[in-house]
Amino acid sequence: MDYKNTLLMPNTKFEMRGKLPTKEPGYQTRWKEQAIYEKMLAKREGCEAFVLHDGPPYANGDIHLGHALNKILKDVIVRSHYMAGYKVPYIPGWDTHGLPIETAITKLGYDRKKMELSAFRKLCYDYALEQVERQKAGFLALGVVGDYDHPYITLKKEFEAHQIQIFGQMAMDGLIYKGLKPVYWSPSSESALAEAEIEYKDIKSPTIFVKFAVKDGKGLLDNETSFVIWTTTPWTIPANLAICLNPELTYALVDSEKGKLIVLEELVDTLWAKFGLEKKDIIKTFKGRELEMITCQHPLYDRESLVILGDHVTADAGTGCVHTAPGFGADDFFVGQKYGLPA
Repeated sequence: MDYKNTLLMPNTKFEMRGKLPTKEPGYQTRWKEQAIYEKMLAKREGCEAFVLHDGPPYANGDIHLGHALNKILKDVIVRSHYMAGYKVPYIPGWDTHGLPIETAITKLGYDRKKMELSAFRKLCYDYALEQVERQKAGFLALGVVGDYDHPYITLKKEFEAHQIQIFGQMAMDGLIYKGLKPVYWSPSSESALAEAEIEYKDIKSPTIFVKFAVKDGKGLLDNETSFVIWTTTPWTIPANLAICLNPELTYALVDSEKGKLIVLEELVDTLWAKFGLEKKDIIKTFKGRELEMITCQHPLYDRESLVILGDHVTADAGTGCVHTAPGFGADDFFVGQKYGLPA
């Protein structure tokens, strides 16, 4: 017996299937023809503006889940503020400069060293604009509202000219200066690298503990005392110019079989077990800031190493006394700048 006809089922105009692949293009076309975005702005003319400064995606490949999460959440913000009565202009943009675009062109078989630089740049220019169109189609498919007819694209001459104008104004305001800064460098690409482009490989590396004997203890420490540093880069010891302490952490002056040593108080037990030392008489404790500007003797050369302070010093590993070579790392460089240490 067929019980289907005995059931009182509700009737609805909703279709059983969404058929989105065939319907969505129609929705997008209708929204564009009806100028939905422009009408949203016109309806809020004279209202308080809310502007979402949208960091541009990089024009390299189709959109992925990361793009979707980013744009959908921003679209929620834009639409919710519109519904709350704000005028919300949303201008999408694209970052079209950088190494990934050059790398993509290289993978297509072009060798920039065997062609005119202007020709290689033209290939990159065309490729970037092609990626912009592909990503634009993806964002429209997501239903992200915005002025897609007038996006900002960093390779456009108007945008570059505006950047130069802003840079010029910053220079006039005294905000631009010439200095040194450590950067990541790719020998193969002959280019500086951003932090996001760096890939780290875990390796086993030799580490060493080194004593730096106090030369001028500023009345707090005698010349029989040594600061103990720990480093994973022993080859940079010749470049050491300072020992960095955390100003707020507590350091202990400990008498041992190896003499009087300065390390973080909370690491004494761990370090003494590692060193195989028995005697650990804590003579006195200091806050890191109390030991600033004490000088030590470099273990290899006839020069001084200065005790300095830095917030990047932690108790996670080592001794709490950080070997500092300003020419070998960003933290070392920037903290060294504060004390006038050369790189």
